[in-house]
Amino acid sequence: MPQQVPTVSVSELPQDAVVLDVREDDEWVHGHIEGATHIPMGDVPSRLDDLPEGDPLYVTCRSGGRSARVAAWLNQNGFDAVNVAGGMGEWEAAGKPMVSETGEPPFVR
Repeated sequence: MPQQVPTVSVSELPQDAVVLDVREDDEWVHGHIEGATHIPMGDVPSRLDDLPEGDPLYVTCRSGGRSARVAAWLNQNGFDAVNVAGGMGEWEAAGKPMVSETGEPPFVR
């Protein structure tokens, strides 16, 4: 039976949440949560030392699929991780603030 992954909606994400964004570089540069840590999904296992200190650690991606898999993996490996349902797509739809690395207005790619 698959493990249930703890999940919160964008509206339930605490103001002081420690966020890990597991999208690819080209997605991250166009728009992300200010203060989030970026580690692409495939790099997480080899970059555990780069994970931000958070208890729990809130994991996001574009729509919630990759982040759910990363959160499940982190939880199986001794971390306290929570998936952000709907990911950055929901974040953007809710009108939450974002920043970009491109100099252009941020958006979710």
